[in-house]
Amino acid sequence: MSENENKLFKDYFDVDLARQMANQITAVHPQFPAADFVNQVAPQLDGLEMKARTVVFVQALRDHLPAGFANAWAVLEAALGAELTDEGGMFNDGWHYWPIAHFIEVYGLEDFDVGVRAMYEITKRHTAEFAIRPFLIQHQDKMLTILNKWVEDENPHVRRLVSEGTRPRLPWAGRLTQFIEDPSPTLALLEKLKDDPSEYVRRSVSNHLNDIAKDHPQLVIETCRRWWQDGPDERHWVVQRALRTLVKDGDPDALAVLGYGPPQVTLIDFSVAPNTLHLGDALQLNFTLHSTAASEQNLAIDFVIHFVKANGQTSGKVFKLKTAVLPPNQSLSVEKSHPIRPITTRKYYPGSHRVEIQVNGQIIGERSFELVV
Repeated sequence: MSENENKLFKDYFDVDLARQMANQITAVHPQFPAADFVNQVAPQLDGLEMKARTVVFVQALRDHLPAGFANAWAVLEAALGAELTDEGGMFNDGWHYWPIAHFIEVYGLEDFDVGVRAMYEITKRHTAEFAIRPFLIQHQDKMLTILNKWVEDENPHVRRLVSEGTRPRLPWAGRLTQFIEDPSPTLALLEKLKDDPSEYVRRSVSNHLNDIAKDHPQLVIETCRRWWQDGPDERHWVVQRALRTLVKDGDPDALAVLGYGPPQVTLIDFSVAPNTLHLGDALQLNFTLHSTAASEQNLAIDFVIHFVKANGQTSGKVFKLKTAVLPPNQSLSVEKSHPIRPITTRKYYPGSHRVEIQVNGQIIGERSFELVV
């Protein structure tokens, strides 16, 4: 998709994709009514977002493929192209399989065994992380048995599916409430994947643990503490990413796993400029940390801005600054320029905004500035 970086992702699901899919299917199943398929899809796409466009494709596949999921999948499977050759191409190189993956999600449960095979094949070309979720909801035990085999599959996309597809709070997907309530079945899978040779898989493991931490923080902390002990650097990387939300929230137990104890520092010369800042300008932070400890200490240094909301109350947002090792009786000077500019995820309101310095999860000083919008 790199030929047009300004094109919206949803706009790739267009009449050209419908023609491409029709041609691929016709090549293996000449009876497929290609023109009817394209004519059904094309007039429905304008004004629709990506998920709605995908539904249009799925309905047209349902209407024009042989009846029954098993028969339809026999045609689709024959039309599949080559498997992905790299570990990160599922959306860059395999995006056009999204309607087929959604077809499995909607209709795959008509034939459990065929649906499982379909997920296995599509995840090697795109992803089945959304398609697998109805299977987990309706047939949890059967799917967990299969996933315990897939953790040893030679294909990293299949192994990643074991972790990514079972994430309780996977973005863009419905929540798996049974794993929100009891994450032990998926934790058992993550145990087998924590030292996977693929960083692509290990990244999913860390994201999955970060999901669990939102509901069971102490369970994740205990797991990460155990994984950290005598773990290789690759596993330490997984743990660091898994604890990222708890660390941002200043959880002392999570910080302790990573070697960050209660900070023994004095905050010196903390300044925020300008005192009155206009939207679009940059906020300048300057401060010095002086060690009061008898030995060197690991520091995770963040700052928090308490943004004014529409009702006049404030809501804090933590921003990462840096990590450092501070020797005893030494000082560390920190400077940061932070632009306050319009973004899609936040609406700014005028008023007094508080800025705090957070070290190893503890607030050690604050200043304020006035935002003019």
